[in-house]
Amino acid sequence: MKIESSEVIETNDYRVITYPASRSFTAKEAKDITERLYDFLGGWQAHGKDLSASFKIERNQFIIICVDEEKEMASGCSIDALGKLIHAIDDEYQLGLFDRMKACYLEEGEVKTLQLKDFRSKLKSGEISRDIEVFDFSKNTYLDFLSNFLRPFSESWARDIA
Repeated sequence: MKIESSEVIETNDYRVITYPASRSFTAKEAKDITERLYDFLGGWQAHGKDLSASFKIERNQFIIICVDEEKEMASGCSIDALGKLIHAIDDEYQLGLFDRMKACYLEEGEVKTLQLKDFRSKLKSGEISRDIEVFDFSKNTYLDFLSNFLRPFSESWARDIA
């Protein structure tokens, strides 16, 4: 199935897979990632059946993959194939897409990323204000992603580590 658009229908509760980069994408990287995802998702299958999938690059730093599993479930092999593509992108551009020991937060409108231990330390010392918003990569449905991907610090997972 060829994807005509990277827009997702916001009323469907798609399965979401999030790949957070450790930094913003350059224009060249974003273009290449977009092209590779279009090509891959356009032919993505599980057990010979087309998967209905799309993606968005959120805030020029997060790759969000959406799969409509009401039409066809993504299998272990199909998820592995996606992982192989994302690993290739990560290896080429050194984006830290599989580093889950980092925190990404929004401070004065800018996405910032720190290693989790540095984030915790800067919160405790007051170098980072608690007026920030924190990204949560654990969201696995699109509706949850829409309402809970970016949360005020006081309502986020990060309040428990500070």
